[in-house]
Amino acid sequence: MAISVFDLFKVGIGPSSSHTVGPMRAARLFALALQRDDLLPPTAQVTCELYGSLGATGKGHGSDVAVMLGLMGHAPDTVDVEAVPQMIAQTRSQRALALLGVHTIAFLEKDHVLMYRREAMAEHPNGMKFTAFDAQGQVLKEAKYLSVGGGFVVTAGSPNEAVLTEYKKVPYPFTSGAELLSICKQECLSMSQVMWANERTWRSDDEITSGLQTIWRVMRECVQRGLSQTGTLPGPYKVQRRAPLLAAQLRQRAERTLADPLSVLDWVNVYAFAVNEENAAGGRVVTAPTNGAAGVIPAVLHYCDRFVVHGSGRAGQAIDDDTVATFLMTAAAIGILYKLNASISGAEVGCQGEVGVACSMAAASLAAVMGGSPAQVENAAEIGMEHNLGLTCDPVGGLVQVPCIERNAMGAVKAINAARMALQGDVQHVVSLDKVIKTMRDTGADMKTKYKETSRGGLAVNIVEC
Repeated sequence: MAISVFDLFKVGIGPSSSHTVGPMRAARLFALALQRDDLLPPTAQVTCELYGSLGATGKGHGSDVAVMLGLMGHAPDTVDVEAVPQMIAQTRSQRALALLGVHTIAFLEKDHVLMYRREAMAEHPNGMKFTAFDAQGQVLKEAKYLSVGGGFVVTAGSPNEAVLTEYKKVPYPFTSGAELLSICKQECLSMSQVMWANERTWRSDDEITSGLQTIWRVMRECVQRGLSQTGTLPGPYKVQRRAPLLAAQLRQRAERTLADPLSVLDWVNVYAFAVNEENAAGGRVVTAPTNGAAGVIPAVLHYCDRFVVHGSGRAGQAIDDDTVATFLMTAAAIGILYKLNASISGAEVGCQGEVGVACSMAAASLAAVMGGSPAQVENAAEIGMEHNLGLTCDPVGGLVQVPCIERNAMGAVKAINAARMALQGDVQHVVSLDKVIKTMRDTGADMKTKYKETSRGGLAVNIVEC
């Protein structure tokens, strides 16, 4: 269950939150559990078995690399992304791995990272099992983890009492859009103010501001890296990085863009491409709410920064802390509703749970920053999802490249239009946010498994014909 804005926005590495960040965190948790139980010294081998979507697309998503890094003790938000290739090459050449960096064991990928493409755990499509053995082959410890989307990892079969207890501490608990709107009306608060009040349960105002600014900084840095890198992305399809080329073209014909109001959308595309190309290359990104959808919210926030008049007084002036807080807090409030009542996992509900949710979050945030009422913000979020219903997750070759990079750009553009439609409306709409979230959940349940991050359907199998 997501409670905090910092649960939904996490700093990690690409290319996937559920398939890279999740397995890395799970592997590290298992290694730490061995250390806690004094089982590191007798451990001679560790195996990781990846099931379902993790097994089907784990290679393309770097799940094997993530497992090795996690067992070494690295975390997604702090690992040196530049050093990763060297660390993995050394592990492969030496056929050995140092658990938490202190206890060396024999390690060979083909024997110790097993991917089951056609088998799934009953609890979730993204399941994994870690087992530690002693020198005689006896099992020392075993644990199952579920990567439930957005980098969230839970231990299979673990109770939720601790999370529920934390949730009850907040001053304004909500589990539906209707409850959130009711709180806003009764307390005369915006959605971002409700989230801020709840966040104070665990952090001071200074800590919240600092954390939000860190998220925004990482998003900006990701865009800048994406604009500075050229060449092709990893993988057999040699997908060309387009963000720097598009940005250069826009700068070269700056005068022409003055006559074309839609050139603003070209820049939105550039921002989204930059983030998702970095993600596909294994760079540092913010799960927003997932890696596969990491470009939508930064693209819309950059649009807000560069082209929208906001609290700092005019468009193009550096965005202020309050505007960033309003944007990210509103996005988190909407994201929590999807996390509580549906899913943000492509393996569970398709890409409607990733790019669709990110579009909904971004639409709500932009509406809030542009002065929308809570009702208009709710409407924007609903529009953003309504027109992503049924969106499948069909990564070609199991890589977060085609169609994922362009899909983020489309999601960002949809979010901007959704916000504008909501702000121009009278907030009277037939479909509520709660209804569209339920519809998304039901649609995901009805969707065939081959369309849910397995690379066994859609573009993933028809790319040759296309």
